[in-house]
Amino acid sequence: MIIADLNKIEGRRYPARRRTQNIVGGVSPIQAKAFSVGNVTLDPKGGQVPWHNQEQEEVYFIVEGTGEMCLGSEKQILTTGQAAYIPSGVFHQLTNIGDTPLRMIYIYGPAGDVAHWKHELAGTLPRAGIEAPPLPAGAQPQCTEKPQ
Repeated sequence: MIIADLNKIEGRRYPARRRTQNIVGGVSPIQAKAFSVGNVTLDPKGGQVPWHNQEQEEVYFIVEGTGEMCLGSEKQILTTGQAAYIPSGVFHQLTNIGDTPLRMIYIYGPAGDVAHWKHELAGTLPRAGIEAPPLPAGAQPQCTEKPQ
């Protein structure tokens, strides 16, 4: 039996103020071909999964907290217990708008790395409204800060 234990998976910090821990895929001991799963913690007041797209379809499930979910031209508040479906190729962003950490689980398939992780670490994410479609009206700004 292969076990992934979040208490033992350090994960990685990203410039947009989040920590991602692979549960299935990436550096996790559990590997699958059809899907990847991870635990993400967004820092209070602005931690983010920045505006990006990918070929995999995906689901974000909010374990705890309150976030602003942008998907294409739509913007909506997600709270504990809600999930959002993200179709392949559609730009999306999740921003913690609460005073406490937001925890969410992502599930995407097929398995494999998504390019936005490397782009964010390199400071080369496509900027909303410039190299990528604009964010929905009134959305929290995309974090495009280069890592220090």
